[in-house]
Amino acid sequence: MTTTPDADLPTVEFAFPGPLRDQLVAAIVSGEKTSTSSLLVEYDADDEELPVVGSRGAVIDSAGRPVLVVETTAVEVSRLADVPLAHAVDEGEGYTTVAEWRTGHEEFWTSAEVVAELPDGFRLDDDTEIVMERFRVVGAADRPA
Repeated sequence: MTTTPDADLPTVEFAFPGPLRDQLVAAIVSGEKTSTSSLLVEYDADDEELPVVGSRGAVIDSAGRPVLVVETTAVEVSRLADVPLAHAVDEGEGYTTVAEWRTGHEEFWTSAEVVAELPDGFRLDDDTEIVMERFRVVGAADRPA
């Protein structure tokens, strides 16, 4: 686990460094993005614990700079086929249907960068378990509330 240079908070990374990460961080800053989704298998592959309600982390931008601090407010594991519309909309990426959300996320989760981090033979289907995390902004990275 890495920490921010100015605090003892773990870093929170959305997507990979680049345009998508910058878009997601901007959506968090604007208040449009209050939820995120991950593959449960990613946590297993990295031997990483699921997010815990009440935990805080410093969101970093593509340059690795801490931007703001978020606090996890809810965590739920769901089948890919069962992700609700509210979660899709709250991801702040402009999705208006679960089908749009799923298409966008399937493209990301089947990208070469993601596949390289997944166990061999992983297949994405309706039964794939998704970690749905809700969060709120609690302050700037250098001044958390």
